[in-house]
Amino acid sequence: MAPFAIGSYIATAYWFSASTSFANPAVTLARGFGATFAGIGLANVPAFVVSQMIGAGLAVLADRALRQNP
Repeated sequence: MAPFAIGSYIATAYWFSASTSFANPAVTLARGFGATFAGIGLANVPAFVVSQMIGAGLAVLADRALRQNP
């Protein structure tokens, strides 16, 4: 039962929360122009995108470090 509960929780958080897993800068920009409860302010978009780029860079560094040290 736990896998179904966890999957349901993640799906609900993804579709019905304000964050909606802003992992994609295009989604972030689109949400900035949306007027729904799950949107974000257009003024906040640059901070989100910068954070996404920093996260992507850290993920690349972590991947390289883990591949070199098996």
